[in-house]
Amino acid sequence: MFQWSKSNDVLGTVNRGNAAESGLCTLCRADCHGKCETWLSSLMGRKMLYPRDFGSVTAGSGNTTHVGVSYNSLRILGYNYGAAGLSQNLSSSPDDCIFPNVNIETEFGAEVKTKSKIPIMTGALGSTFIAARYWDSLAVGAALAGFPIVIGENVAGIDKDAVIENGKIKKAPELDRRIETYLRYFDGYGGIFVQMNVEDSRNGVAEYVIEKYGDRVIMELKWGQGAKCIGGEIQVRDIDYAVFLKKRGYLIDPDPEKPEIIEGFKNGAVKSFARHSRLGYTHLSSFEGVREEFMKTVENLRKIGYKKITLKTGSYGMENLAMAIKLATEAKLDLLTIDGSGGGTGMSPWNMMETWGVPSILLHSKAYEYASILANKGEKVVDMAFAGGFAREDHIFKALALGAPFTKIVCMGRALMIPAFVGSNIEGVLHPERKGKVNGNWDSLPPTVSQLGLKAEEIFAGYHEVKKKVGEEEMKNIPYGAIAIWTLADKLAAGLQQLMAGARKFSLKAISREDIASANRETERETKIPFITDIKDDVAMNILNS
Repeated sequence: MFQWSKSNDVLGTVNRGNAAESGLCTLCRADCHGKCETWLSSLMGRKMLYPRDFGSVTAGSGNTTHVGVSYNSLRILGYNYGAAGLSQNLSSSPDDCIFPNVNIETEFGAEVKTKSKIPIMTGALGSTFIAARYWDSLAVGAALAGFPIVIGENVAGIDKDAVIENGKIKKAPELDRRIETYLRYFDGYGGIFVQMNVEDSRNGVAEYVIEKYGDRVIMELKWGQGAKCIGGEIQVRDIDYAVFLKKRGYLIDPDPEKPEIIEGFKNGAVKSFARHSRLGYTHLSSFEGVREEFMKTVENLRKIGYKKITLKTGSYGMENLAMAIKLATEAKLDLLTIDGSGGGTGMSPWNMMETWGVPSILLHSKAYEYASILANKGEKVVDMAFAGGFAREDHIFKALALGAPFTKIVCMGRALMIPAFVGSNIEGVLHPERKGKVNGNWDSLPPTVSQLGLKAEEIFAGYHEVKKKVGEEEMKNIPYGAIAIWTLADKLAAGLQQLMAGARKFSLKAISREDIASANRETERETKIPFITDIKDDVAMNILNS
């Protein structure tokens, strides 16, 4: 079995556990002392784009062998002439065609557009406790950096303080907290999604949100995700809470009301309970049945006031992929997120995550093919987001290019949670009185942090830019995790701008499938992206024979 390298001497990065293709550990801990690339980038920002110890080293690529079909087996092309996608205020002069002038703003939507300063958005951060604990950092950081964030499924349903009467939500403090935290710093770039599954539909989440927040919230329908082929799960260790969730209508495994399970819990044999969501569309057996019910759902959401509606689907097979693209297009949805295996942020069953579904690059390649079929028939294809194991700026470029022109934004899950963890841990050490509030896990700064500085102003490369944006007085209210998210986003933005400048593409709309190449024949066959030395080989021959 192929294993990704756990260390990169050039960047000075090391993975604590097994490394995934994304560069993240397969098991990412909130208390980690570092130092994968994303972890360090949350502190050092765009400095992580370059080899360490400049002036006393030389560096050369170690990534010249490409095995199998993955995003790693796509390579980004560069050119030595031309400039496409220049904005009106830029000329083709070398003084204007510099990477900081590359426009990486994006927008998506059928009629009402959602703008983002950088083409990334979070994955669904739902009822997992880790999402709740670090929400302030995640939401404030995303709002300040100007990209969308998604509140995942079941947030109101598992909230002990939520009031549900006659099956409908009357009060949802945790959901309110999440929405309002983001909106406090929202400046027109980005957006906040609320995701809805079977239980959320029954509980009236859509009605509650629209009545309280109007069209400031984007409603996302949930078909699935890349991490698992069943509904969402969380794990609880309190049997009384497990019983509470069962009474709320959730499936709890094992059943906390069985006498033998109660006895097992009292004796320590049963230590936790898994809460599961239900599968959707179980009563349907055909595309036409799904189409009818889906269109009815979308129509009802529009009737109660939603102006922006999106859909997230998982790494199902080709029939369900085509179904998602076709129906999202017919319904004139604002975005379709296509999540490939094996992404994840929650507590999906591990062997399920390892063995089920269509890997991201294969799913995304077929998504482009299917979208092209609809476009060639004259249909205005739904804007798309690709998700499933992305963490770096090259991932963003490759995903946008592979799905161009349909893909407008890239969805990142675990990568955008890491800075929230790191920043919160640092804040808990530097301000012990806040440790519990921010869910800090450290008692002292590890050497991976202290070598950068002993104050936030020294540690975070993005600290002073955030202070300039919010002002010195408001800076006191900004979580350090949010500063870390800003810092990581700045690194991703600069790295993306550099790759685009090298490809001579000065706006996202100019990126195309011609900007990437397959590094092996197998990847060429599966993605339909030509092999690297075949691209423009005919043009080369014309030059040589001219």
